[in-house]
Amino acid sequence: MNIGIIGLGDMGSLCARKWAQKGYTVFGCDLPERFEMLQRTFAGTSVMILPNAKAVARKADFLLYSVETSHISDVVEATADSIKYGAIVGGQTSVKHPEIEAFEKYLADDVHIVTCHSLHGPAFSTEGQKLVVVPHRANKQVYESAMVVYQALESEIIEIDSYEQHDQIMADTQAVTHMGFESMGTAWKNAGFYPWDHGAYSTGIDNVKILTTLRIFSYKAHVYAGMAILNPYARKLVRQYARSESELFKMMICENETEFRNRIKAASEFVFHGEREFITLDHDVMLDFRMAEEAGEYMPNSHLSLLAMVDAWYQMKVNPYENLICQTPPFRLRLGIAEYLFKNPSLLEETIQTALYDKSIRADDLEFHSAVREWASIIEYGDMDGYIAHFNQVKDFFDGRLQEGARQSAKLIDKLTQ
Repeated sequence: MNIGIIGLGDMGSLCARKWAQKGYTVFGCDLPERFEMLQRTFAGTSVMILPNAKAVARKADFLLYSVETSHISDVVEATADSIKYGAIVGGQTSVKHPEIEAFEKYLADDVHIVTCHSLHGPAFSTEGQKLVVVPHRANKQVYESAMVVYQALESEIIEIDSYEQHDQIMADTQAVTHMGFESMGTAWKNAGFYPWDHGAYSTGIDNVKILTTLRIFSYKAHVYAGMAILNPYARKLVRQYARSESELFKMMICENETEFRNRIKAASEFVFHGEREFITLDHDVMLDFRMAEEAGEYMPNSHLSLLAMVDAWYQMKVNPYENLICQTPPFRLRLGIAEYLFKNPSLLEETIQTALYDKSIRADDLEFHSAVREWASIIEYGDMDGYIAHFNQVKDFFDGRLQEGARQSAKLIDKLTQ
């Protein structure tokens, strides 16, 4: 089959190159102003750059839309009448509700729909990474044909029955995970310091926090904005995370130890007891990856961001281990460091004491509390422009270290997942 890709950004280009390497003829396009640049980029490959999306749609037996979630409806509407009879169509958006709505509204009945979502960023090859495939409108033969194309990416394929199930899992794993790390970055930006220069962020857990935060801000804002704002299941989880963080923070500043301990204990017993596929992060590996030249003087940390995450899972009765089927590296790392904290009694006790009684970390916790409120409000209001602007302000603050952080985090992920 001829493959068409509408949207040759980072992910679209990654898939195009892989399919071309596998012997497919690939037709692709992007915005008109990128036409000549893409021709140069793909010279010498079997990827043929066409001037517009309609031209790509006319050529494709298998057509992939790799565009921003916020633009998917407009692009599908503009190209639907050019799609070949009996073609298979999919999308690479991370939120499937807007995508499927556009497909159902604009595609002819004879066009089949087997969509996908790569659970990794463009910095990684498709090989060995997780790829979700969701059949929506396809018989068995069509689905098998689509799977042949997707299997050529050499990813670990996860088959999910419906786009609703996909979006629910993505809300559980991605929306709050990203918000947590974005809130940390915002707190450090507002406080005006780099966490690797601060003694309270010198442990293995903090190395993971810092590197994952830098990793997220090294990518494009619209990716995370779409996941948080356009996923209909995300806001409820974001709302609960903000509520959990706020209630725990109030207990901390009131030094309400009994209620605080009871809340942490109940959350711990719900999330970390029973049959679980524990991640068990390696302590020495976490310590090896740091952004500072030398480790700062050790200071205990309240780890409010992790306490709030575990409490939110408990309050929502979400078992995060059930979602490891669709894990992303940031989600696995966040669950991993939360697990590391809660399954280490002495570290958890130190964290509780610090949260309740150590005033030296209270200013940082206040900054984090404010940042969580800011992000929760932006997501609650569905403010896409505000989300992107807020994200880019933090991105600019960390600008000089983002690429190093992304490289370090890739090495860390590789080490910790072996």
